[in-house]
Amino acid sequence: MTSWIEDPAGGRARGPRGLARAWVEALVRPRRLFANGVAPGNQAPALTFAVAVAAAFTLGWLVADPSVVPGVVASVPVSALVVLLVVAALAAPVGLHLTAAVATVSVILASVELDGGLSLRDRGGVSETVQVVAYASSPMALAGPPVPALRVACGAYATALLLIGFRTVHRTTPLRTLVAGLPPALLGYGVGYRVIASVRALFG
Repeated sequence: MTSWIEDPAGGRARGPRGLARAWVEALVRPRRLFANGVAPGNQAPALTFAVAVAAAFTLGWLVADPSVVPGVVASVPVSALVVLLVVAALAAPVGLHLTAAVATVSVILASVELDGGLSLRDRGGVSETVQVVAYASSPMALAGPPVPALRVACGAYATALLLIGFRTVHRTTPLRTLVAGLPPALLGYGVGYRVIASVRALFG
């Protein structure tokens, strides 16, 4: 996940401006992003993007509900900063790796033909799957405040973006897209971003 492609036509641009552009494009023009911004081997921008989304989610949560800040040290602001650093340096990269691993297996299983053969010729590779998972998480940057309806809406939007991304990058049929997309969405957005807990709070 350390490879960059300089040309934005063959991957994402560097820096805060590139991140902001990718975030907006993922929200408003996802098919264009997945068709033009996802390139083989260009995983470093996706990892950076996923870390930024997770950090924005965590910051929004801590600001909206300071009571969730763990008492790492006596100072609440310093404890919040420690939490942000742990999320950025550990939780977000590990979460992306796990979700992408589940997504890769799901895509392969969804590509199995009824006769036992594999329809993998037109499928994108692992690096493209990682990028789709990362960029589809865009709405979760807004889901920090612990408002169940907000988190459920953002989770549903992220899942829709993930399905669009798989359909665009892996050229799967609608049914296969659903089969491939739901497991990583449940893990990455449902568990990682507490959307399942929000569903329970909203409808339970």
